[in-house]
Amino acid sequence: MKTQNFKNHARYYPLHHFIVTPLTLIFLGWTVNRSNFETSESTSESIYFLILALIVVILPMMERIYALKNQNRIILTEMRQRYFHLTGKSFYEKERDLRTIQIIALRFAGDDELLELIDQAISKKLSNKEIKMTVKNWKPDFSRV
Repeated sequence: MKTQNFKNHARYYPLHHFIVTPLTLIFLGWTVNRSNFETSESTSESIYFLILALIVVILPMMERIYALKNQNRIILTEMRQRYFHLTGKSFYEKERDLRTIQIIALRFAGDDELLELIDQAISKKLSNKEIKMTVKNWKPDFSRV
């Protein structure tokens, strides 16, 4: 499997990013373009298709948001377990001082640098990008949606 690092960890899913999303946006644009509000019948039909187009655009976005929220919860649980495994202490105290996006970025740090990086992220208020760029021993995550 390919080595993962800061420069190549972002992923695109061709079906979602290059097919479904563009097609739904094209459908929305096409629907808006052909909307006709001149008669009550054409107005009714235009509103019907506008609602349909909005639903078609929103559904894939909601699906992705739900998947990401679920993965965030799983990552948080994994980080709690890793921290406990490394220190024998609960992660809750540190967790209160970190934003979720920081915790998600910290998962890429190897065990040998994780504890120090957690303290740096809290004390220096590092952004998720800064955390990822600081990681020396990258722990890949090939499962993220």
